[in-house]
Amino acid sequence: MTPEQVPDLLRPGMRVFVPGASNEPSALLEAIAARPEAAAGITFVQFPLPGMNRFDFAGWHAEARMESFFLSGSIRGSFEAGRVDFLPMHMRRVYGHLATCRSFDLVLVQLGRDGNGDFRHGPNLDFLEAALGNGRRIIAEVNAAFTPPAGAPRMPEDAIHHLLESEHALPELPPPELDSVSRMIGAEVAALIPDGACIQTGIGSIPAAVLAALHEHNDLGLHGGLIDDAGLALIERGVLTGARKAIDRHLHITGMALGTTGLYDRLAECPEVVFRPARYTHEVGVIAELENFVSINSAVEVDLLGQVSAEMVGGRQISGTGGSVDFMRGAATSPGGRSIVAMTATAKGGSLSRIVPALASGTAVTAARTDVDCVVTEYGVAELRGRSVDARARALIRIAAPAFRDELTAAWQERRRRM
Repeated sequence: MTPEQVPDLLRPGMRVFVPGASNEPSALLEAIAARPEAAAGITFVQFPLPGMNRFDFAGWHAEARMESFFLSGSIRGSFEAGRVDFLPMHMRRVYGHLATCRSFDLVLVQLGRDGNGDFRHGPNLDFLEAALGNGRRIIAEVNAAFTPPAGAPRMPEDAIHHLLESEHALPELPPPELDSVSRMIGAEVAALIPDGACIQTGIGSIPAAVLAALHEHNDLGLHGGLIDDAGLALIERGVLTGARKAIDRHLHITGMALGTTGLYDRLAECPEVVFRPARYTHEVGVIAELENFVSINSAVEVDLLGQVSAEMVGGRQISGTGGSVDFMRGAATSPGGRSIVAMTATAKGGSLSRIVPALASGTAVTAARTDVDCVVTEYGVAELRGRSVDARARALIRIAAPAFRDELTAAWQERRRRM
């Protein structure tokens, strides 16, 4: 196909699945954006990530809509206008939803050619399998600017209905700069991870600081939703080996890669980094087979009951539910597993405590108090698992910023009287 022919495939009433993160088929989307009237009556479905995915599908036409499992700045205006339907779901449930919901008339994919000339998926596989199995026609963008990951699955040529050739760089997510506070938190978390453990981390400065603090560990495994430059560095250093994993031994399991062009280029030569869908990466039954699985995620705030909010600020949706709870619950089934929430003790230059007496009215609970084993800030570790409500509150107050501890203590005493 030529780009000019792509909008001709759209008809009002269609549902179109679009991969997100680092494998968004942007040449196909640019072709539609050039003729926005073609989006009238179309519902686009995507899990976008901030800083990676820039298209506002619902903004292309007044009669276009979008279903999303994550909110980013690029679609905020359409969300506020009521043209984006936000679906709060854990990652594993998103996969199941996409596999069984009303079928997709079109599924867009981005592919590359490997060294043998075969088509392989780009560096994001989390929901593609579900959408492809529930789709009627496949439009493939074959991007000549990258070589796909060696551990990504092949795409049969005869499964493709339409094909567009393109050549453009994949979106990059540069490694975050690590400040002294992030490094302190990273060191606290690293001290909780034994040699031979299997880890999962997220995006941001604190996960990057944790990975940086693991340089002297041995035989760690990786099983999670993503790999970034810091994770690849641990593989190349010989820290991440997967040698002690009961399943997928010597393999590093991920759903997507997020990072620099250097990361994407290197993955083309790393068949041991294996891309799997969310039904595998986020599946509790799979994680249960991994001993000492350690889930490491962040939060916006944690209250004195141990409840976690990771997606709202002041009742305003800023991101999405994501996959953290899938991994927390997986860790609970893993022999020796544990779930860690790591965050700075304060926000806004120290003026706000991230440890709060209670989550504000209107704020969604991302993780229940029963899902979290410990919370880490730059002031230490609060062990919550197996402790009473009073002991949990005291532990959380001890790792809050000193300026807020008296206020938190008084608030807990008042709350305790009403329990």
